[in-house]
Order: sequence, then structure tokens, then C-alpha cells
Amino acid sequence: MVIVDEEQDSSFKQQDGLRYSARDLAIFRARENGIPVVLGSATPSLESYYNALNGRYRSVRLQSRAIKNAALPLIQCVDTRLHKTQEGLSEPFIRALGKCLAEKHQSLVFINRRGYAPVLLCKSCAWTAICQRCSSRLVVHLRDKKLCCHHCGHQENFPRACPQCGNQDIAPFGQGTQRVEETLTAHFPAARILRVDRDSIRRKNAWQEILQAIHAQEVDILVGTQLLAKGHDFPNLSLVGILNADTSLYSTDFRASERLFAQLMQVAGRAGRADVAGHVLIQTEFPDHPLYHALQKHDYDALAQTLLAERKTAGFPPFVYQALLRAEAHNIEIVLDFLSRAANLAKPSHSVELFDPVPAQMLRLKGLERAY
Repeated sequence: MVIVDEEQDSSFKQQDGLRYSARDLAIFRARENGIPVVLGSATPSLESYYNALNGRYRSVRLQSRAIKNAALPLIQCVDTRLHKTQEGLSEPFIRALGKCLAEKHQSLVFINRRGYAPVLLCKSCAWTAICQRCSSRLVVHLRDKKLCCHHCGHQENFPRACPQCGNQDIAPFGQGTQRVEETLTAHFPAARILRVDRDSIRRKNAWQEILQAIHAQEVDILVGTQLLAKGHDFPNLSLVGILNADTSLYSTDFRASERLFAQLMQVAGRAGRADVAGHVLIQTEFPDHPLYHALQKHDYDALAQTLLAERKTAGFPPFVYQALLRAEAHNIEIVLDFLSRAANLAKPSHSVELFDPVPAQMLRLKGLERAY
């Protein structure tokens, strides 16, 4: 037997070096060997869900949580159009954190962005710190006094003034885990707050020490990225707060909604896993979005049916097969010329639709310019 847990996870798809999908490879190997393959997920990929609907896969439903007597958490949205945020946190969310602390339960504040702030901005001339090797902004790491690129690893010292106009009024804009940690410390000075992201677990044995501290009830509030979203069982965790989830709703990736729902379901699943009741608060400007409605009802099927209808209308997988040809070079003109010649060689038939070469959404990555 082959078991693929969290089969929808995009990390199963390898995009560098030897390219393959571990999940699809597991299915192929199981078929070749005549053995069963089990794809496990609370939020299956739409491809797997569609295969189960049309009978290609057999669907087995788990009717209760793995932990005895653990009820599903209550999920609520905080409308940030009505409840304005201060340093990224709304008043209802701060009240919920205070109540949780008073009851001596643990809380998790989830924001999938490490560092202090994603942008360093000059208020005078609108200059922003940009990576020279990638088409991305440098992230502010205030404690290290560094600007870092989270794509290629490039680092720069924090400038004392704007390099463009000389104005000293340059400020971090937006929130990352470090800034949220700082804000929570100001609101709850007596609380034991622990940040968990790739920066905080670099030291050897740091991850094991963090997990031990959480289980030993030595932490009141956790601030973390997706490192805390999957697979952890924290029995005393009752409140989960989710910040900046709306950014995925603007994505050009047609799978963004599917992935956001899976991620939020996983994060929400950290709450109320034992005798402690779970409560999840999502700060959003779109509380009426179908994705959040489905999440509040724990109704993956409702969202999946909506997304499948959209995919069918737009002609996206799983109703069609898609192949992506990607190229990169030091000059975008070389890349586009190569892809144009490849498109001419393809000579599409009546059953194949060919799209024109276009620059990637992130044009430059690690010094190379990319197109599809």
C-alpha cells in the first residue's frame, strides 16, 4: 500500500532539477504494482475530488475528528471595514485574545509572512526597497537591521535615509510575524509570546525546544507562519486568529482559492483538538465571500462544487489537461524568442489550444528572467 497524506499539498510537486509530482507518481507506482493507494486530505485537490465524483477513485468519508470528543471549531469573520485594524489587529480580535489569556488557554496568531514588514517605503518620493536580482521588494528585518529577499536570499543593510531623495522619513509598511509579535507584546506585556517562523528555528534543536515549550504550557500566544499550520496537536490551544488571508483572493493563479481554503482549514484545525472548545477568527474585508461562508460551515463540498463549475466554464483542469513550457535566461527577449519558436513548432491541432508566450508574473528570479 502507498499512503499520501495531505495529498493536495503543492510541496509534492517538484519544480527544480528533476521535475515530478510525488502524488501522481505514487498513484502510477501503485497501479503498476497492483496495490492500493490512499490519498488522505480534509480538503482534497479538485483533481482528486473530481476523480472521486466520476467514479475513477473510491471516496471514503471520515465522519468525526481523529481525537475523541473533539468538536469542530467555531469559525467567525471579523469585518475589517467595520472594525479598523491598528498595527494589523482589530479590536474584536484583541478582546478574544484577552479572554483566552484570562482562561489560561493558548492562542495562535497566523500570518503567512515572516520578517517585520514586507515593504520599506519613503513617504516623500514613494521609493521602495527592491531586490536587484528578483522582481520583488526587500523584506524589512528590523532586529537585524537588514533588508532581505525571501526569494534569492540577498541581504542589504538598513538605509539611514532614502537613497533616491535623501529623506530620512522612511518607514516599514505592512505586517510580518516580527511586527505582529511586537504589537502583541505591547498589548499583553505579561503574556508569554513565542514567534515560530523560518527565522526563529534556524538554530540547531530550536524546533524541538519550541514544541516542548508549547506542550509544557510555557507559551500563551503563538505567532507563526504555515510551519504551525500542519499536523501539530496542541491540546490547550483554543483560539486561532488569521491575518491577511485576503491577499490570496487577488492571485492570478487559478488554484489560489483552492489552496487558500486548504490552508485555512488546516490552521483552523489546530484549535479545539481536546476538551478545550475551539474558536477561529478571520480578519477580512470580504466576510460574504463564498470561500469564507464554506469555511464557516466546514463545507468543503460546497466550495468544491462552485470551483468546479468555474473551472468548467473557463476551461481549466480537471476538465482539460494543461502543459506549461517555461524558459529562463539573462534577457527576456531571448526567452520570448525561444518560446515563440517553440510555439511555431507545436502546430496545434483542433483539439489543442496554444497560448502566446508571456513574461512570468515574477519576471526576474535569482538573476534570470522568465516567461511561459
